[in-house]
Amino acid sequence: MLAKALKTQRESAMTRSGGKVYLVGAGPAGASYLTVRAQQLLAQAEVLIYDALVDEQLLQLAPASTTLFDVGKRGGKPSTPQAEIDWLLVEQCRQGKQVVRLKSGDPFIFGRCTSEIQALIETDCSFEVIPGLSSALAAPLLAGIPLTDPVLSRCFAVLSAHEPAELDWQTLTGIETLVILMGGRQLNEIIYQLQRHGKPQQTPIAIIRWAGHLQQQIWTGTLADILEQTAGKSLPPAVIVIGEVVRLRQFLQLPDMENRQQKTHLNSQQPLAGKTILVTRSAGQSSEVCESLQQVGAQVIEMPAIEIGPPSSWEALDHAISNLKEFDWLILTSTNGVDYFFERLIALKKDIRDLAGLKIAVVGEKTAASLKQRYLQPDFIPPNFVADALVDYFPESVEGKKILFPRVESGGREVLVKAFTGKGANVVEVAAYESRCPAVIASDAWEALQQHSVDVITFASSKTVKYFYQLLGQAGVETHGITYLLGDVCIASIGPQTSKTCKELLGRVDIEAQEYTLEGLCQAIIEAQKT
Repeated sequence: MLAKALKTQRESAMTRSGGKVYLVGAGPAGASYLTVRAQQLLAQAEVLIYDALVDEQLLQLAPASTTLFDVGKRGGKPSTPQAEIDWLLVEQCRQGKQVVRLKSGDPFIFGRCTSEIQALIETDCSFEVIPGLSSALAAPLLAGIPLTDPVLSRCFAVLSAHEPAELDWQTLTGIETLVILMGGRQLNEIIYQLQRHGKPQQTPIAIIRWAGHLQQQIWTGTLADILEQTAGKSLPPAVIVIGEVVRLRQFLQLPDMENRQQKTHLNSQQPLAGKTILVTRSAGQSSEVCESLQQVGAQVIEMPAIEIGPPSSWEALDHAISNLKEFDWLILTSTNGVDYFFERLIALKKDIRDLAGLKIAVVGEKTAASLKQRYLQPDFIPPNFVADALVDYFPESVEGKKILFPRVESGGREVLVKAFTGKGANVVEVAAYESRCPAVIASDAWEALQQHSVDVITFASSKTVKYFYQLLGQAGVETHGITYLLGDVCIASIGPQTSKTCKELLGRVDIEAQEYTLEGLCQAIIEAQKT
């Protein structure tokens, strides 16, 4: 009891020494919609813990010395468990740090603050909550849609469609105006439930995607036709407004946010101003490269060319995790591998303590950063950001070593496994995730390709090239038609293996990154525009 009391006293003293957590609302987009107080706190932050939808611009407002933790939650991907986020806030505060917990929109509107505040209170950590501009209010305004009107809307309701089965649709149908967050993937179900409970088919609806961002898009229609308008389009992150007030958008004739921003964007002197770039990364993983390209003037169209999901069976990975003590090395070659490996580790009621004695090798700085977010330092990162370099630069002899390699279930390269096996290692490959080709090509991307309005296509892996080629085939483009479709489009590759696949399937590659990273790919595109 005495030891426990002394430990509590020490922890409280550390907290009183200056550590504090600020739960800050980031607003819907960049610094333009950030409060003055939030901006001040970002400028002083020692630790910044942020969500997936937080604009990259805001991270640049923090000092260069700030420690960053991405704990974003996005649908369809493994996410940081809430308990880990709670623990991270407490741990950083106890170290006496000024911690900014940056949440998109307002912290108290679907911001999962209750758990975090409870954890801070229970551990006697000092904290403060800073309000932010919620997308529930900002997105309709930026789209020119008033949420209230003396005639059309005397009230409105804000709801999350993350779990539509839990909502009282009978009551919601009777409310004049609905503002729905997290509903992009549930649009079919939303419309079905509203019509089922008596909402007229001609009720107006607006879908506002990426509100306040350069790539903001707005679709308007009725419950009867909105699905047809948005077929094949990627909607999240979106705010949905349903009600007669949507008609006021045309009556008020406010300039579209995307039009105002695009004019400024195209008239700037930025290196990629006026260029339209098609980004073919997986759904939910393209925001970083899109932001980087937009910051230097590009107009970006997202075309998810690969989908990431669980493997067909967890059996092999679970068995390996249950016998971690048998392995000498763990090899992780992608952030997907990190995400899914640790998801299963937690699912099996284990944690990083079970990795004691196991050395970890990773490929690429992004993979290393993902590992560090879980408080683990890699034992080895090869100097080149490719898996093949692991073998050439491995820090010790692998003869007789047992290596665990969680990887994509199908379609991955075999060079690494063969090379290690040839040097006497026992490599145990287990499926940690699977990648597959999307069912359809994104309609806005397909339209841009057909209109020959795309200047550059980016490929960040061989699989994105293969699935891009497959999607074109599904759209009716035969092999000989690819040359015409791509025409003068510049094909940009992240590295040698991706370039090889581009040449095999698309006939050429025009740009190859010198540094095999997303940053290197963006820089290569910029440099190419200067010549």
